[in-house]
Amino acid sequence: MESFDYYEILEVSQTSDKETIKKAYRKMALKYHPDRNPDDKEAEEMFKKINEAYEVLSDESKRQIYDKYGKKGLENNGFSGFSGKDFGDIFGDLGSIFESAFGSGFGFGSPRKQESKVKFMPDYLYKLDLTFREAIFGCKKNIKTKYKAFCKDCDGTGAKDGKLQTCSHCQGKGQTFMRQGFMTFAQTCSKCNGEGHIAKDKCTSCHAEGFVFVEEEFEINVPEGVDDENRIRIIGKGNQQKNGSRGDLYILTYVESDDYFVRDGIDVYIEVPVFFTSIPLGTSVKIPSLKGELELRIPQNSEDGSRFVFKGEGIKEVNKNNYGNLIAIIKIMYPKSITEEQRELLLELHNSFGYESEPHKNLFEECFDRIKGWLKPETKTKGKARKK
Repeated sequence: MESFDYYEILEVSQTSDKETIKKAYRKMALKYHPDRNPDDKEAEEMFKKINEAYEVLSDESKRQIYDKYGKKGLENNGFSGFSGKDFGDIFGDLGSIFESAFGSGFGFGSPRKQESKVKFMPDYLYKLDLTFREAIFGCKKNIKTKYKAFCKDCDGTGAKDGKLQTCSHCQGKGQTFMRQGFMTFAQTCSKCNGEGHIAKDKCTSCHAEGFVFVEEEFEINVPEGVDDENRIRIIGKGNQQKNGSRGDLYILTYVESDDYFVRDGIDVYIEVPVFFTSIPLGTSVKIPSLKGELELRIPQNSEDGSRFVFKGEGIKEVNKNNYGNLIAIIKIMYPKSITEEQRELLLELHNSFGYESEPHKNLFEECFDRIKGWLKPETKTKGKARKK
């Protein structure tokens, strides 16, 4: 196996838990997926490495072997790279999009003829960036995509005029085999990628890929209230199969943050700065909301970080009539500096409260008396002796 560190590939640490690793895989797989990086060999290789790393680190037993013995330990235990395992559970109904197209990689037991590899899946993924406003209120977006369609010149074979020949490396089996003791291990043939046959001459129309990219432009409706990494399914806008039918396009949304509002699901938060002199007096301030402005009444002596909830002033739940809440959080602000005149006024105000202005005296008076009682008698005697 090629030498690279699984933790580094997924950009996680060795102490990361399963959920962290899963999220990291999801992020990296989206970034390097071949559908988003057409004709990019480096992205394709990176995608293979990401899947190989996740296959190991998501499996507790494999991860333990890797942590203890490294890749050599995995090889000795029969693991020889990315196995084409389906990680569809990570993306729910997007599983078909991320199903591996790199063959079975590893097998165990008696050899068997491998089925022909699928060139590409009918569904594919598209990343859509949205502003905070577009996500909150919904919008229409113009989409420019490139979907895959089987090459008509080679009938999807990747060979000139569709002419194929048996792979000499695996003799048409699609797999190569290696014996280790009494066990036999199978790997996807590196020459034909598990097909069992190769092109006699490469098709120049599709560069031997078996498919071509077709550009398409259309408008979609983004519903009100979509959030980061929500999925929008566009039926019949996916990749085109040999029979002419098309799969579905899955649009994955990425929402920009806002300078004032912080979103949490269908709730939205806003921080309200309040000058410290308003706290003992109480005050009322106008604050922005998603629909305009609201009046926030702050009672006397409210604490820093106090929360005030405006029900139904949040974000609409997608395809429902429910609205979340707007939560205003106050932040007490203090002056960075004061003038001499302001200092005298504050001191005058401070002294006007009398004994109440020094609560520490009342709080610690009894404590000071207790501490005096803790002192050892000999300590007191030695102190008197020194006086003489």
